[in-house]
Amino acid sequence: LDHKERGPGCWIYWSFTSWNETVEIFRAKMPLRKHRCRFKSYEHCFTAAEAVDWLHELLRCSQNFGPEVTRKQTVQLLKKFLKNHVIEDIKGKWGQEDFEDNRHLYRFPPSSPLKPYPKKPPYQKDVIKFPEWNDPPPGTSQENIPVRPVVMNSEMWYKRHSIAIGEVPACRLVHRRQLTEANVEEIWKSMTLSYLQKILGLDSLEEVLDIKLVNSKFIIHNVYSVSKQGVVILDDKSKELPHWVLSAMKCLANWPNCSDLKQPMYLGFEKDVFKTIADYYGHLKEPLLTFHLFDAFVSVLGLLQKEKVAVEAFQICCLLLPPENRRKLQLLMRMMARICLNKEMPPLCDGFGTRTLMVQTFSRCILCSKDEVDLDELLAARLVTFLMDNYQEILKVPLALQTSIEERVAHLRRVQIKYPGADMDITLSAPSFCRQISPEEFEYQRSYGSQEPLAALLEEVITDAKLSSKEKKKKLKQFQKSYPEVYQERFPTPESEALLFPEKPKPKPQLLMWALKKPFQPFQRTRSFRM
Repeated sequence: LDHKERGPGCWIYWSFTSWNETVEIFRAKMPLRKHRCRFKSYEHCFTAAEAVDWLHELLRCSQNFGPEVTRKQTVQLLKKFLKNHVIEDIKGKWGQEDFEDNRHLYRFPPSSPLKPYPKKPPYQKDVIKFPEWNDPPPGTSQENIPVRPVVMNSEMWYKRHSIAIGEVPACRLVHRRQLTEANVEEIWKSMTLSYLQKILGLDSLEEVLDIKLVNSKFIIHNVYSVSKQGVVILDDKSKELPHWVLSAMKCLANWPNCSDLKQPMYLGFEKDVFKTIADYYGHLKEPLLTFHLFDAFVSVLGLLQKEKVAVEAFQICCLLLPPENRRKLQLLMRMMARICLNKEMPPLCDGFGTRTLMVQTFSRCILCSKDEVDLDELLAARLVTFLMDNYQEILKVPLALQTSIEERVAHLRRVQIKYPGADMDITLSAPSFCRQISPEEFEYQRSYGSQEPLAALLEEVITDAKLSSKEKKKKLKQFQKSYPEVYQERFPTPESEALLFPEKPKPKPQLLMWALKKPFQPFQRTRSFRM
C-alpha cells in the first residue's frame, strides 16, 4: 500500500497473523540494556525513542507495509502495544495510549500477550477447467445408456420400414459449419438479454440498458469460473481484493464466540476493522453494480412484490457485471449477512443497529448513478436490503438459463438430417422463451390442439360435391377409424350421420295396363244354365 491508502491508522490493516508476528519479533529482537532514571538503574529495558527507531525500521522492511511507513504511524502502533500490555512502563503501568516519542523507559511484561488462535485446514484451490469451444457438449456419450425395449405394433413397423418400401424419400447427413468462439459468445449474450427482457416485461431493453456495453466474456466467465462456494475466480490476480481488506472481512465474518475468544485484540478492535473495510469500499471509483447497469437494477426494484421474479431478474443482471465486481459483491454480501446474524458480535456503532449500519454504510458503494440525486440513496437502501435477505439465491448462476444456452449451442453443433428439396442454408433463429404451462393444460392442448385442422379436413370431405356417395362413405369410414374423437364430435348420433346420406324413396311398382282398363271385380257366382 502507498502512503495515501494507509492513512494515519494503517496499523489496523493487519491480519491477526501480522499482529502476532510483529509482537513476537519485537519481543525477541528489540535491544534491551541497562538504563538510569532519577539516580536509579533499571535492567533489560529501553527508551520510547529507541523503540520507535527499531520498530520503524522493522515496519519499513516488512512486505505488509513498505518504506512509506512514517514515524508517526509507528508511534500509533506502540500506543496500541502499551494499551494491550505488549509493553509496560518501567513501573509496571499499562492500559492507556499515553506513549510518546521521548526518553521514557519501558520494558516487556513477564508473560507473553500472544494467544494461539484456531488453525484452519489449508485451503486447496480446485482448478476449474474452462470449457473448450471444440469440446463435445456434456451428456453426449453413448456408452452405458440404458435402452428401453420397444413393443412393436403394425403402425410402428410400417413407420420403421417406410424407407424400405419407398414411402419416405432418402435423406443425408449434413455437418453444420463449426461454431467459432465469437459465435458462442454472441449466443450467450443474445439469449441472456432476451431472458432478462422477458422477465422485466419490456418491449425493448434500450430503455434501461446500453446493449453495446454488455460484454459476453463477462457472462461466460461468471458462469464457469467459480469456486465450490459459487464465488467468482479471477484470472487477473491484480484485480483481487487487497490482502489486508480480505483479512479484515474474514475477521468480522468469522467473529468467534466470546467464550472462546482466542484472537489478540483490544477494546474497540472490531470497530476499527469495520472502519477499514468501509473506507476501502467507500473509495471505489465506481459502484459495484456499475454506472451503466444502474437503470437495469432500478427497474428490478419494481418487481420486489413478486419475490421469485425479482430474484430471477437480479440473477441475470448480476451476470452482466465484470467478474472483479461480482467477486467483491459476493464477498461483501456474505460478510454483511454473517455480521447481522451473529448475536455475539459487539455493537459496531452506538447510534445504529447492526443491520441499519450495514445498509447505510455500503449502499452507495453498491448502487448509485453517475449523476447523483436525492432518491438514489433510498433506491440503493431498498436494493441492498433485498440483496442481504436473498444474496445466496441472487448470486447463484441461473441454472435454467445456463441449460437453455448450452442446449442451443449443442444443437447448432449437432449433425442434421436433410431431405431433398429442403433449404440447406436456412439460418436457425434463437429460440423464443415460452410461457410455462401446467401438466393438465399440456394434456388438454395435446388432445384438442390438433383437432381443429382435422375437423376442417372432415368438413371438406363432407362438402366435396365431386365425390360420389360411395367414395365419400369410404373416406368417412377411414376417417372414423383414424380419428374417432373428431368424427364422434361431428356426428354424435347415428341420426346425424344418416342425415348426410338420406334414403331415396322407392318407386311404386307399375300396374298392368289391362288392370287399369278393366278394374278388378270380385268373383261372382254365375247362375247355372242348366235347367
